[in-house]
Amino acid sequence: MHEDEARPTGGHSHFEVSVTMESQPPPPLPHIVSNGNPRGNPSSSTITDHIPNTKSKHNQDDRQTKSSRLIRSLSNGLRKHSDYVKISVPEGRGNRLPREWWKTGVAFVYALFNLILTTVIITVVHERVPDKSVSPPLPDKFFDYVDRVPWAFTVTEVNGMVLVGLWFIQWLFLKHKSIIGRRCFFMIGTLYMYRCVTMYVTTLPVPGKHFTCAPKLYGDSEGMVWRILGLISGGGLSITGGHLMCGDFLYSGHTVTLTLAYLFIQEYSPKKMWWYVWLCWLLSVVGVVCILIGHEHYSIDVVFAYFVTSRLFWWYHTMANTQALRGASNNYLSRTWWNPVFDFLERNVMATVPCVFSWPVSLPSAWCNINPCERYSMVEGDGNRDQ
Repeated sequence: MHEDEARPTGGHSHFEVSVTMESQPPPPLPHIVSNGNPRGNPSSSTITDHIPNTKSKHNQDDRQTKSSRLIRSLSNGLRKHSDYVKISVPEGRGNRLPREWWKTGVAFVYALFNLILTTVIITVVHERVPDKSVSPPLPDKFFDYVDRVPWAFTVTEVNGMVLVGLWFIQWLFLKHKSIIGRRCFFMIGTLYMYRCVTMYVTTLPVPGKHFTCAPKLYGDSEGMVWRILGLISGGGLSITGGHLMCGDFLYSGHTVTLTLAYLFIQEYSPKKMWWYVWLCWLLSVVGVVCILIGHEHYSIDVVFAYFVTSRLFWWYHTMANTQALRGASNNYLSRTWWNPVFDFLERNVMATVPCVFSWPVSLPSAWCNINPCERYSMVEGDGNRDQ
């Protein structure tokens, strides 16, 4: 800034001032190279718009410097690990079908407890069954038209063991066996708990004169314990000789097993295996009919068992496969007593369980053909992943 000399004008002093502003040259422009190398050609990537002495411009320069450092660090990392990049996704967010084996264990304990409780109730109810000489079998319309076939009940138990065996093998090869397993265990436990209630509250007389019931113990606690253990060791089957007690009629446990095994096989089998599903259906139907042909249960026992088993299975899977029903105010299925148990078992299952098979145990990587053992050599695009 320069000042001129003063000049008098009519009694007043007048100063002529000449002010000249000299602007400072702008600071050198930073050079940003896309490959993270600051010593490359400046013309490859530069900032052309620059406003000096502004706070926003300094902030922009800082952000670009940080971006340059980030690009350089990522480039160095990719050079070191150019063979593969493994991205870990937390199971809670990324997996819509979490395994949660500990919940399957809880459901298994629930089923085991009710199965053992069933043997206890059978032993207790056996002491209350009226003698067949005093209380003859109740009238049954099926028995009026179909005479008893002695070997029919053996067919029932053989069919039941075949179906259970087929379902167990199929379950082992399912990919989502933990989710399906806890559903199966929950239904087994619930159905046999219902059976304990119906057997205890209503004791029916034997449905035929051919029944040979074990003698009553009249309060012998030790003898009852041994009977419970014998019933458990024999699997509750007559062909094993472990079931000589009477009174477990309403409702039929054999019908529950035959029906439930078939329903699970049907639900979790691929459509192309329709012949397998039909074969299991035939085994189930023949087994149920042979219960009546052998006169081992009243007709009401079989009908009631089928109704309770099928409805529980369908209600549960309707809730599990329809996400919109969960928490809906107009969902009357949520008023069942087991809805809190359902929420506990299915809370994190956010999709319908697909019918996908896999090996029960992980195979060595040398046996894997096309990426089945979670081996990744690169990050693949969406098109390759979809294939």
